[in-house]
Amino acid sequence: MDTVNILLRQLVRMWQGFVAAIPSIIIALAIIMLTWLAARYAKRIADRLTAQVNLRPSLKELIDTIVSIAIWIVGLLIAATVVLPGLTPASLVAGLGIGTIAIGFAFQDFFQNFLSGIIIMVRKKMRIGDVIECEGIIGRVEHISLRETHLRKLSNELTIVPNSTLFKNPVEILTDGAERRHEIVVGIAYDADLDLAAAVLRKAVEGVEQVSKERPVDIFAQEFSASSVDFTVRWWAGSKPSDMHASRDAVIRAIKRALDDAGIEIPYPYVTNIFKEPMPIQPVPNGPSKGEESA
Repeated sequence: MDTVNILLRQLVRMWQGFVAAIPSIIIALAIIMLTWLAARYAKRIADRLTAQVNLRPSLKELIDTIVSIAIWIVGLLIAATVVLPGLTPASLVAGLGIGTIAIGFAFQDFFQNFLSGIIIMVRKKMRIGDVIECEGIIGRVEHISLRETHLRKLSNELTIVPNSTLFKNPVEILTDGAERRHEIVVGIAYDADLDLAAAVLRKAVEGVEQVSKERPVDIFAQEFSASSVDFTVRWWAGSKPSDMHASRDAVIRAIKRALDDAGIEIPYPYVTNIFKEPMPIQPVPNGPSKGEESA
């Protein structure tokens, strides 16, 4: 019976403590609701202020997130202080201690992506809408958050890339400028006049509509290959992948047409067999053999 009485007294004390704490809990819930409203309206105010300044969408989202997090931290601390009067910021920091280190190790990747997301949003390069390449992934940047970046691949699949991957590895921004240089290799037969071939190539590329008229077309003899003299053909066109494919298609068609008109051959691969010793050559008889005639 003594054990039951002790248990009942403990339950009564817990109930009395809970009833006594109900006003504080209600006030804390009210503070949390006010915090939610304050964060919501603060985000709207931040949107209005950033709308007056020419900021990138990713940077605007970063400002909204920081404002919301700051308001929520203050609101939750006030609510916790109301429920637990003995809780102060100093005691909270002191109480974290080793727990903070453990949490840091447990959420290392999360905090790494978080900090990488802040740096990516702050820096000027890699805007939403850019086509980038990183770790073999090529896609258009659709969304940048504090933890991850959404890339829409050219074949329309969505790839979610952790921000730490974009921060630690080289990122090639294909659409950083309005134009970029493209190139192909064209093989010219050995018996062709190389000066004439270079002039034909230059005229053909310069006549393509998609090729920039403000930048020069480069034609360089590159190397002696197995069956041809290879020329590197360089030109400037739009930086988007669709512009690259369109200009490359038009340039190849124009070069083929111009070389055919000039009588210059784009050779197939030739194979030359060299025998160091004389090889006997026997003619193949045209008619049937004697065995076939007797049959």
